[in-house]
Amino acid sequence: MKTKKLIAKMAVLLTICGLLFAGCSSGGNDGGDKGTAKKDKVTIDIFQGKVEFNQQFKDLAKKYEDETGVKINITSVGGGTDYLGSLKSQFSSGDEPDIFSVAGPSDAEQMDKYLSDLSDTKAAKAALEGTLSAVTKDGKVRGLPFNQEGYGFIYNKTVFEKAGINPDDIVSYNDLENAVKTLDSKKDELGIKAVFALAAKEKWVLANHLANVYFAPEFDHDVLKAYESDTIKFDRGSELQKMLDLQNKYSIQPSLSLDYSQQVEEYFSLEQVAMIQQGNWVYPTISEMDADFAEKNIGILPIPLEGYESRLPVGIPNYWAVNKNSDEKVVKAAKDFLDWLYTSDTGKDAVLNDFKFIPAYEGYDTSKIADPLSRSIYEYASDGKTIGWVFLGYPPGWSDELGANMQKYLDGKMSWDDVESDSTKKWEADRK
Repeated sequence: MKTKKLIAKMAVLLTICGLLFAGCSSGGNDGGDKGTAKKDKVTIDIFQGKVEFNQQFKDLAKKYEDETGVKINITSVGGGTDYLGSLKSQFSSGDEPDIFSVAGPSDAEQMDKYLSDLSDTKAAKAALEGTLSAVTKDGKVRGLPFNQEGYGFIYNKTVFEKAGINPDDIVSYNDLENAVKTLDSKKDELGIKAVFALAAKEKWVLANHLANVYFAPEFDHDVLKAYESDTIKFDRGSELQKMLDLQNKYSIQPSLSLDYSQQVEEYFSLEQVAMIQQGNWVYPTISEMDADFAEKNIGILPIPLEGYESRLPVGIPNYWAVNKNSDEKVVKAAKDFLDWLYTSDTGKDAVLNDFKFIPAYEGYDTSKIADPLSRSIYEYASDGKTIGWVFLGYPPGWSDELGANMQKYLDGKMSWDDVESDSTKKWEADRK
């Protein structure tokens, strides 16, 4: 009899344990299955290509998780890595992100089948006029701008002052050339190793940013015209060659071995050179190296372009996209997060003060733009003194092809005429 009672009690205990185990296994998911976890907790996976604000972005995502319960995982790929190639690998592996970034119409075309329509978001409605055109197709907004960025020659104010150079007087190419020669002649007393640090190892420095200045007029400063063009004529090719030669002649050598990190950290931040061709995205790095130098002693000069003097190239570097293949709940949660990022008080504060972005949206107190480079660029943009970013409309892969040709030119292995002719042929072939 005792045996029967013991067996009965064990059966009851096993049943209870089974129920408890089942309860634990069904409710213990911490968000691995998007949209189906405990209390419908949603997880958003973000894959993006701007490493400069990676930690600040993660810190803000944690605030959002604490506020809403939505888990956000962030993977940032960049800093010399082929972001688009890495993104395509993510999709081909089946590990598709829910939010990712695309850079203009060329990237958007390649990722078209994954792009959700974001027209109904608060962020899209708040975006500044003209910032959405590059990623709008058939009336559907397929991306939301990260921010505005601008670039030119970032210079050391103290070095210029000691050399007797007023940066406001540098308008034309001849003005710049004369200033460069003056700086070079006084290198020893100025305590610099060279005038420039040209990061010619980086194809994007040459083919995207420098070349863009001279291609922009050919396409009326319109990225979509570049994107739709079957050819490129190098109308300003001789001016591009002249500016490349000037930077290289007066640069730290060998320029072809000089990368972005060395350019910004080793040479400019340590005040070994007077100027570098870069944009406001370098400010956080310079500030980490020397906050006082960054805040008080750096400025930005336009790259001289005949007929468009005193203008800075300003544009949208990246757009957020939402994967339409994600679970419906996740798509909605992704849109909600992007709205919160750019329209909530917490998000806007982070955009200005933590990310140090120049906002691409209405509703910001732009007097609080965080750093001197960004403030200058915002002023140029507000005054309409800008040059368009057409390089985001290059054919897929053409930037690397042009960059490789420009490197061969610097290495003495290709004539400039061949740079132009070969690059034109490749543009036309890539468009077919």
